[in-house]
Amino acid sequence: MQYLYPPVDPFDQRMLDVGQGHRIYVEQCGNPAGIPVIVLHGGPGGGCSPAMRRYFDPTVFRVILFDQRGCGRSRPHASVTHNTTWHLVDDIELIRRTLDIDDWIVFGGSWGATLSLIYAQSHPDRTRHLVLRGVFLMTQAELDWFYGGGAGKFWPEVWARFTGPIPEDERGDLIEAYRRRLFSGDMPQETRFAKAWSSWENALASIHSSGTSGDAPGEYARAFARLENHYFSNAGFLDFDGQILANVGRIAHIPGVIVQGRYDMICPPDSAYRLAEAWENCELKMVRNAGHALSEPGISAELVRTMDRIGGR
Repeated sequence: MQYLYPPVDPFDQRMLDVGQGHRIYVEQCGNPAGIPVIVLHGGPGGGCSPAMRRYFDPTVFRVILFDQRGCGRSRPHASVTHNTTWHLVDDIELIRRTLDIDDWIVFGGSWGATLSLIYAQSHPDRTRHLVLRGVFLMTQAELDWFYGGGAGKFWPEVWARFTGPIPEDERGDLIEAYRRRLFSGDMPQETRFAKAWSSWENALASIHSSGTSGDAPGEYARAFARLENHYFSNAGFLDFDGQILANVGRIAHIPGVIVQGRYDMICPPDSAYRLAEAWENCELKMVRNAGHALSEPGISAELVRTMDRIGGR
Protein backbone atom coordinates (compact mmCIF):
# COMPACT_ATOMS: atom_id res chain seq x y z
CA MET A 1 0.00 0.00 0.00
CA GLN A 2 2.99 2.33 0.43
CA TYR A 3 3.15 2.65 -3.35
CA LEU A 4 -0.32 4.16 -3.64
CA TYR A 5 -1.47 7.75 -3.50
CA PRO A 6 -3.30 8.88 -0.33
CA PRO A 7 -7.04 8.17 -0.08
CA VAL A 8 -9.21 10.63 -1.98
CA ASP A 9 -12.96 11.29 -1.94
CA PRO A 10 -15.07 11.55 -5.11
CA PHE A 11 -16.11 14.99 -6.33
CA ASP A 12 -19.08 13.41 -8.15
CA GLN A 13 -21.26 10.39 -7.36
CA ARG A 14 -24.40 9.41 -9.26
CA MET A 15 -26.71 6.60 -10.28
CA LEU A 16 -26.94 6.41 -14.08
CA ASP A 17 -29.98 4.87 -15.75
CA VAL A 18 -28.59 2.65 -18.52
CA GLY A 19 -31.89 1.10 -19.58
CA GLN A 20 -33.44 -2.38 -19.39
CA GLY A 21 -34.24 -1.71 -15.73
CA HIS A 22 -30.59 -1.23 -14.69
CA ARG A 23 -29.08 1.71 -12.82
CA ILE A 24 -25.31 1.79 -12.31
CA TYR A 25 -23.22 3.59 -9.72
CA VAL A 26 -20.64 6.02 -11.20
CA GLU A 27 -18.12 8.22 -9.40
CA GLN A 28 -15.38 10.67 -10.33
CA CYS A 29 -12.35 11.69 -8.30
CA GLY A 30 -9.08 13.53 -8.81
CA ASN A 31 -8.74 16.53 -11.10
CA PRO A 32 -11.98 17.44 -12.96
CA ALA A 33 -9.84 18.97 -15.73
CA GLY A 34 -7.29 16.14 -15.73
CA ILE A 35 -6.53 13.26 -18.09
CA PRO A 36 -9.63 11.03 -18.06
CA VAL A 37 -9.20 7.37 -17.12
CA ILE A 38 -12.00 4.81 -16.77
CA VAL A 39 -11.37 1.98 -14.31
CA LEU A 40 -12.95 -1.41 -15.09
CA HIS A 41 -13.17 -3.73 -12.10
CA GLY A 42 -12.78 -7.48 -12.13
CA GLY A 43 -15.16 -10.34 -11.62
CA PRO A 44 -17.51 -10.01 -13.40
CA GLY A 45 -19.35 -8.93 -10.28
CA GLY A 46 -16.45 -7.66 -8.18
CA GLY A 47 -17.50 -4.02 -7.98
CA CYS A 48 -15.16 -1.07 -7.50
CA SER A 49 -13.53 -0.05 -4.21
CA PRO A 50 -12.03 3.15 -2.76
CA ALA A 51 -8.54 1.60 -3.04
CA MET A 52 -8.86 1.69 -6.84
CA ARG A 53 -8.77 5.51 -6.74
CA ARG A 54 -5.28 5.44 -5.32
CA TYR A 55 -3.36 4.26 -8.39
CA PHE A 56 -3.60 7.69 -10.00
CA ASP A 57 -2.05 11.06 -9.18
CA PRO A 58 -5.17 13.06 -8.20
CA THR A 59 -3.63 16.29 -9.50
CA VAL A 60 -3.11 14.76 -12.97
CA PHE A 61 -5.97 12.35 -13.62
CA ARG A 62 -9.74 12.55 -13.75
CA VAL A 63 -10.60 9.06 -12.51
CA ILE A 64 -13.96 7.48 -13.29
CA LEU A 65 -15.02 4.30 -11.48
CA PHE A 66 -18.31 2.44 -11.78
CA ASP A 67 -19.98 -0.73 -10.57
CA GLN A 68 -20.94 -2.89 -13.53
CA ARG A 69 -24.52 -4.12 -13.90
CA GLY A 70 -25.77 -6.23 -11.01
CA CYS A 71 -22.96 -5.65 -8.51
CA GLY A 72 -21.68 -3.19 -5.92
CA ARG A 73 -24.03 -0.24 -5.58
CA SER A 74 -25.65 -0.80 -8.98
CA ARG A 75 -29.20 -2.08 -9.08
CA PRO A 76 -30.91 -4.51 -9.35
CA HIS A 77 -28.40 -6.42 -7.25
CA ALA A 78 -27.10 -9.80 -8.49
CA SER A 79 -29.31 -9.56 -11.59
CA VAL A 80 -28.18 -11.29 -14.78
CA THR A 81 -31.14 -10.11 -16.87
CA HIS A 82 -29.98 -7.85 -19.72
CA ASN A 83 -26.46 -8.32 -18.41
CA THR A 84 -23.92 -9.24 -21.10
CA THR A 85 -20.52 -8.05 -22.25
CA TRP A 86 -22.16 -5.95 -24.93
CA HIS A 87 -24.49 -4.27 -22.44
CA LEU A 88 -21.39 -3.33 -20.44
CA VAL A 89 -19.63 -1.94 -23.51
CA ASP A 90 -22.70 0.20 -24.20
CA ASP A 91 -22.73 1.32 -20.55
CA ILE A 92 -19.10 2.46 -20.79
CA GLU A 93 -19.93 4.48 -23.88
CA LEU A 94 -22.95 6.02 -22.15
CA ILE A 95 -20.74 7.05 -19.22
CA ARG A 96 -18.25 8.64 -21.64
CA ARG A 97 -20.94 10.62 -23.43
CA THR A 98 -22.70 11.60 -20.21
CA LEU A 99 -19.44 12.99 -18.80
CA ASP A 100 -18.62 14.72 -22.12
CA ILE A 101 -15.29 12.93 -22.60
CA ASP A 102 -13.86 12.56 -26.12
CA ASP A 103 -11.45 9.74 -25.37
CA TRP A 104 -9.80 8.25 -22.31
CA ILE A 105 -7.29 5.85 -20.86
CA VAL A 106 -8.88 2.45 -20.15
CA PHE A 107 -7.50 0.72 -17.03
CA GLY A 108 -8.64 -2.76 -16.04
CA GLY A 109 -7.54 -5.98 -14.37
CA SER A 110 -8.59 -9.61 -14.69
CA TRP A 111 -12.16 -9.53 -16.09
CA GLY A 112 -11.62 -5.76 -16.22
CA ALA A 113 -8.74 -6.40 -18.64
CA THR A 114 -11.06 -8.57 -20.75
CA LEU A 115 -13.68 -5.84 -20.85
CA SER A 116 -11.03 -3.18 -21.54
CA LEU A 117 -9.83 -5.09 -24.59
CA ILE A 118 -13.34 -5.72 -25.91
CA TYR A 119 -14.30 -2.07 -25.37
CA ALA A 120 -11.14 -0.86 -27.14
CA GLN A 121 -11.70 -3.24 -30.05
CA SER A 122 -15.28 -1.94 -30.31
CA HIS A 123 -14.35 1.75 -29.87
CA PRO A 124 -10.68 2.18 -30.85
CA ASP A 125 -11.23 5.88 -31.61
CA ARG A 126 -12.28 6.49 -27.99
CA THR A 127 -9.35 4.64 -26.37
CA ARG A 128 -6.13 6.63 -26.06
CA HIS A 129 -4.19 4.12 -23.94
CA LEU A 130 -4.76 0.67 -22.39
CA VAL A 131 -3.33 -0.33 -19.01
CA LEU A 132 -4.09 -3.97 -18.15
CA ARG A 133 -3.37 -6.22 -15.17
CA GLY A 134 -3.72 -10.00 -14.86
CA VAL A 135 -4.85 -10.60 -18.43
CA PHE A 136 -7.84 -12.85 -19.04
CA LEU A 137 -8.77 -13.44 -22.70
CA MET A 138 -12.08 -15.18 -21.98
CA THR A 139 -11.11 -18.44 -23.66
CA GLN A 140 -12.25 -21.97 -22.93
CA ALA A 141 -8.66 -22.97 -22.17
CA GLU A 142 -8.49 -20.39 -19.37
CA LEU A 143 -11.81 -21.57 -17.92
CA ASP A 144 -10.64 -25.18 -18.12
CA TRP A 145 -7.47 -24.26 -16.23
CA PHE A 146 -9.30 -22.67 -13.34
CA TYR A 147 -12.52 -24.69 -13.19
CA GLY A 148 -11.31 -27.95 -14.69
CA GLY A 149 -8.57 -28.87 -12.23
CA GLY A 150 -5.43 -27.19 -13.57
CA ALA A 151 -5.02 -24.69 -10.75
CA GLY A 152 -6.34 -27.36 -8.38
CA LYS A 153 -3.18 -29.41 -8.89
CA PHE A 154 -1.26 -26.65 -7.11
CA TRP A 155 -3.90 -26.20 -4.40
CA PRO A 156 -5.43 -29.67 -3.92
CA GLU A 157 -6.84 -28.96 -0.45
CA VAL A 158 -8.55 -25.75 -1.64
CA TRP A 159 -9.78 -27.53 -4.78
CA ALA A 160 -11.27 -30.23 -2.58
CA ARG A 161 -13.24 -27.58 -0.66
CA PHE A 162 -14.51 -26.15 -3.97
CA THR A 163 -15.53 -29.47 -5.50
CA GLY A 164 -16.71 -31.07 -2.26
CA PRO A 165 -20.25 -29.62 -2.22
CA ILE A 166 -20.89 -30.98 -5.74
CA PRO A 167 -21.84 -34.66 -6.22
CA GLU A 168 -19.10 -36.66 -7.92
CA ASP A 169 -21.15 -37.36 -11.02
CA GLU A 170 -21.50 -33.60 -11.70
CA ARG A 171 -17.85 -32.64 -11.27
CA GLY A 172 -17.07 -33.00 -14.97
CA ASP A 173 -18.59 -29.53 -15.51
CA LEU A 174 -18.29 -27.50 -12.34
CA ILE A 175 -19.43 -24.25 -13.94
CA GLU A 176 -22.72 -25.89 -14.91
CA ALA A 177 -23.06 -27.68 -11.57
CA TYR A 178 -22.64 -24.42 -9.68
CA ARG A 179 -24.93 -22.63 -12.13
CA ARG A 180 -27.84 -24.88 -11.20
CA ARG A 181 -27.35 -24.07 -7.53
CA LEU A 182 -26.56 -20.36 -7.88
CA PHE A 183 -29.80 -19.87 -9.82
CA SER A 184 -31.99 -22.32 -7.92
CA GLY A 185 -34.32 -19.68 -6.50
CA ASP A 186 -33.52 -20.94 -2.99
CA MET A 187 -31.76 -17.96 -1.39
CA PRO A 188 -29.95 -19.87 1.40
CA GLN A 189 -28.69 -22.42 -1.11
CA GLU A 190 -27.63 -19.72 -3.58
CA THR A 191 -25.71 -17.89 -0.85
CA ARG A 192 -24.03 -21.04 0.42
CA PHE A 193 -22.76 -22.03 -3.02
CA ALA A 194 -21.88 -18.42 -3.83
CA LYS A 195 -19.54 -18.36 -0.83
CA ALA A 196 -17.91 -21.60 -1.95
CA TRP A 197 -17.47 -20.26 -5.51
CA SER A 198 -16.00 -16.96 -4.29
CA SER A 199 -13.69 -18.60 -1.75
CA TRP A 200 -12.04 -20.76 -4.42
CA GLU A 201 -10.99 -17.70 -6.42
CA ASN A 202 -10.14 -15.43 -3.49
CA ALA A 203 -7.93 -18.08 -1.87
CA LEU A 204 -5.68 -18.17 -4.94
CA ALA A 205 -5.45 -14.42 -5.60
CA SER A 206 -2.26 -13.65 -3.66
CA ILE A 207 1.14 -15.26 -3.92
CA HIS A 208 1.27 -15.11 -0.11
CA SER A 209 -2.00 -17.00 0.31
CA SER A 210 -2.20 -19.77 2.89
CA GLY A 211 -5.20 -21.24 1.04
CA THR A 212 -7.83 -19.54 3.15
CA SER A 213 -9.77 -16.45 2.17
CA GLY A 214 -12.17 -15.77 5.02
CA ASP A 215 -15.93 -15.79 4.70
CA ALA A 216 -17.15 -13.23 2.14
CA PRO A 217 -20.37 -11.37 3.04
CA GLY A 218 -23.34 -13.23 1.59
CA GLU A 219 -24.68 -10.34 -0.45
CA TYR A 220 -21.29 -9.67 -2.08
CA ALA A 221 -20.59 -13.36 -2.70
CA ARG A 222 -24.00 -13.94 -4.29
CA ALA A 223 -23.56 -11.12 -6.82
CA PHE A 224 -19.94 -12.07 -7.53
CA ALA A 225 -20.63 -15.78 -8.02
CA ARG A 226 -23.86 -15.39 -10.01
CA LEU A 227 -22.39 -12.84 -12.40
CA GLU A 228 -19.14 -14.74 -12.92
CA ASN A 229 -20.98 -17.98 -13.50
CA HIS A 230 -23.46 -16.29 -15.86
CA TYR A 231 -20.67 -14.84 -17.99
CA PHE A 232 -18.54 -17.98 -17.95
CA SER A 233 -21.51 -20.21 -18.78
CA ASN A 234 -22.01 -18.05 -21.88
CA ALA A 235 -18.32 -17.87 -22.88
CA GLY A 236 -18.31 -14.13 -22.20
CA PHE A 237 -20.98 -13.64 -24.88
CA LEU A 238 -18.24 -13.54 -27.51
CA ASP A 239 -18.84 -14.69 -31.07
CA PHE A 240 -16.14 -17.38 -31.01
CA ASP A 241 -13.39 -18.77 -28.80
CA GLY A 242 -10.22 -16.72 -29.16
CA GLN A 243 -12.04 -13.63 -30.42
CA ILE A 244 -10.01 -11.07 -28.45
CA LEU A 245 -6.65 -12.30 -29.75
CA ALA A 246 -8.02 -12.65 -33.28
CA ASN A 247 -9.15 -9.01 -33.26
CA VAL A 248 -5.99 -7.53 -31.77
CA GLY A 249 -5.31 -5.75 -35.08
CA ARG A 250 -8.13 -3.34 -34.23
CA ILE A 251 -6.06 -1.92 -31.38
CA ALA A 252 -2.63 -2.16 -33.04
CA HIS A 253 -2.25 1.63 -33.00
CA ILE A 254 -3.24 2.05 -29.33
CA PRO A 255 -0.32 2.09 -26.87
CA GLY A 256 -0.71 -0.45 -24.09
CA VAL A 257 0.99 -1.72 -20.96
CA ILE A 258 0.34 -5.14 -19.40
CA VAL A 259 1.31 -5.70 -15.76
CA GLN A 260 1.28 -9.43 -15.07
CA GLY A 261 2.17 -11.48 -11.99
CA ARG A 262 4.63 -14.23 -12.84
CA TYR A 263 2.85 -16.67 -10.50
CA ASP A 264 -0.74 -15.74 -11.25
CA MET A 265 -2.78 -18.87 -10.52
CA ILE A 266 -6.09 -17.41 -11.68
CA CYS A 267 -4.97 -15.90 -14.99
CA PRO A 268 -1.65 -17.58 -15.89
CA PRO A 269 0.94 -15.40 -17.71
CA ASP A 270 0.63 -17.29 -21.00
CA SER A 271 -2.38 -15.17 -22.00
CA ALA A 272 -0.56 -11.90 -21.28
CA TYR A 273 2.48 -13.12 -23.21
CA ARG A 274 0.48 -14.17 -26.27
CA LEU A 275 -1.42 -10.87 -26.26
CA ALA A 276 1.81 -8.84 -26.03
CA GLU A 277 3.38 -10.88 -28.84
CA ALA A 278 0.43 -10.13 -31.12
CA TRP A 279 0.11 -6.43 -30.16
CA GLU A 280 3.10 -4.52 -31.49
CA ASN A 281 2.36 -1.32 -29.54
CA CYS A 282 2.24 -3.10 -26.18
CA GLU A 283 4.77 -3.34 -23.36
CA LEU A 284 4.65 -6.38 -21.06
CA LYS A 285 5.81 -5.93 -17.45
CA MET A 286 6.18 -9.37 -15.87
CA VAL A 287 6.30 -8.93 -12.09
CA ARG A 288 8.31 -11.57 -10.25
CA ASN A 289 7.10 -12.82 -6.86
CA ALA A 290 3.53 -11.74 -7.61
CA GLY A 291 0.23 -13.50 -8.11
CA HIS A 292 -3.07 -12.18 -9.39
CA ALA A 293 -4.30 -9.60 -6.90
CA LEU A 294 -4.31 -5.89 -7.64
CA SER A 295 -2.98 -5.39 -4.10
CA GLU A 296 0.21 -7.41 -4.63
CA PRO A 297 3.04 -4.95 -3.78
CA GLY A 298 4.98 -5.51 -7.01
CA ILE A 299 1.86 -5.14 -9.13
CA SER A 300 0.70 -2.03 -7.28
CA ALA A 301 4.13 -0.42 -7.65
CA GLU A 302 4.32 -1.18 -11.37
CA LEU A 303 0.82 0.13 -12.05
CA VAL A 304 1.51 3.38 -10.21
CA ARG A 305 4.81 3.80 -12.08
CA THR A 306 3.02 3.16 -15.36
CA MET A 307 0.31 5.73 -14.67
CA ASP A 308 2.89 8.28 -13.46
CA ARG A 309 4.82 7.80 -16.70
CA ILE A 310 1.69 8.18 -18.82
CA GLY A 311 0.65 11.25 -16.82
CA GLY A 312 4.08 12.79 -17.32
CA ARG A 313 3.66 12.51 -21.07
